[in-house]
Amino acid sequence: MHWNSLSDFFLMGGYAFYVWGSVGACAVAMGLEPWLIRRQRQAVLQSLRDQLDAQATEPDRQAPRS
Repeated sequence: MHWNSLSDFFLMGGYAFYVWGSVGACAVAMGLEPWLIRRQRQAVLQSLRDQLDAQATEPDRQAPRS
């Protein structure tokens, strides 16, 4: 496609809403992905820490002898 001016570029031949909306949606998705992954990782690590703490404070239990 050939644009004569910057405004022609931003108008995208009449499809500006679709084009820039799609670009915006992709940018939001790509921005959220690392944040959500980091949040999930922190939750998993906290869960593992909690499990280790629970095991450390739990009284020693031996399996019943038969």
